[in-house]
Amino acid sequence: MELEARTMRRVTARLVPFLIVCYFVAYLDRVNVGFAALQMNKALDLTASAFGFGAGIFFIAYFFFEVPSNLLLERFGARRWIARIMFTWGIIAGAMAFIPQLAQWSGMSNAHVFYTLRVLLGIAEAGFFPGIIFLLTLWFPAKYRARVVGYFMAAIPLSTVIGGPVSGALLSLNGKDGLAGWQWVYLIEAAPALVLSLAVLFYLTDKPADAHWLANDERDWLVRRQAEERRHRETVQTFRVMEALVNPRVLAVALIYFGANATNYGLSFFLPQIVKSFGLTNLQTGFVTSLPYAVGVISMIVWGRHSDRRLERKRHVAIALTVAAAGIGAAAGLDNPVLKMLALSVAGFGIFGCLPVIWTLPAAFLSGAAAAGGIAAVNSLGNLAGFFGPYAMGWIKDSTGGFGAGLLCLAGAGLVGAGAALVLHHNPALEALDSLDEAARTGPHEDGSVVRP
Repeated sequence: MELEARTMRRVTARLVPFLIVCYFVAYLDRVNVGFAALQMNKALDLTASAFGFGAGIFFIAYFFFEVPSNLLLERFGARRWIARIMFTWGIIAGAMAFIPQLAQWSGMSNAHVFYTLRVLLGIAEAGFFPGIIFLLTLWFPAKYRARVVGYFMAAIPLSTVIGGPVSGALLSLNGKDGLAGWQWVYLIEAAPALVLSLAVLFYLTDKPADAHWLANDERDWLVRRQAEERRHRETVQTFRVMEALVNPRVLAVALIYFGANATNYGLSFFLPQIVKSFGLTNLQTGFVTSLPYAVGVISMIVWGRHSDRRLERKRHVAIALTVAAAGIGAAAGLDNPVLKMLALSVAGFGIFGCLPVIWTLPAAFLSGAAAAGGIAAVNSLGNLAGFFGPYAMGWIKDSTGGFGAGLLCLAGAGLVGAGAALVLHHNPALEALDSLDEAARTGPHEDGSVVRP
């Protein structure tokens, strides 16, 4: 249909590149602590356990504030709320550069200032990612979502593909104007968030009905299509917010996401240190660290599009997580740097390939405020792995003196996520409007629901 194709091209061109840039900056500010650690840990006298705890505690704060933040976004609109999020996280991300000064001023230890700022960063950023996912569900019909979320989430690996070498280069500014290299990493990489917070206010549009940059026929088609899909979902069941938060399928998707995030964050925060142990310079470490993430960019786009073409979700998630677990597990037993990075690059395909497909699962049966709350619940529960993964890696590293056992732990978490995906009750008919009549004729689905015409 020419109108549909034209509308989706225009919406994609308008929203997706800008949101990729925003998430690129968000994710870089979240994980650049891994590169800063190459100098920061020694400067602040942080053990691997202390660093892992501080890196991961971000997600504890994220957990408590994620759902309230996303509900406020749904109430006040994405444009204003996302701008607020980006401004506050930019301020706090920049403050990470001044941990020694803040410790001296407050009388706290360097470690406790590090922990406090990571908590505040989690509070500030809470709601950003699920808010964008919720925003995308308002703009893109179901059959486009995996690929579009894949485009958006490609900012995760891109933040290391591009940000890794940049962070490595910034470390070379050590001593410039009285600041260490790790301080320059935090200071310079926080600035784009502050600029983008203003851009969001003027550029984003909350919902299709407000899109004056679309032609009238394009806007009318998109509003009508999204309304039809919402009615289609609600013929099966309408969820209130609290029902969505405790729904077994929402909790199952959260478990899948927990497994995916354990592999992702456990590796992200410690990979620069693993690569640095090969005997490389900081700049070389930045380039080599980016290799699994370069593969991840490709897998997000290719695997998401493949899932959309087939409108199949569960096996796509399970296969990708199994590949992630196999790659990480193989890397744990390899000492040769080339073979280790090859195994981790295979893992990168699975780690990042599963992520956009996971987010099609809750969007298939939730809508409105329930979708905002349910998506936030999945993200906040799943992101608890962002605490447990890095903390477990750090604790195991201090206990064993190496990263091998920690990598096996991450591989196990990936397999748990793959298993949860296979047993998840998911009704693919909810993602296809043309399946409504057929679904009604065939009766109950695997999750026990019945679509009523």
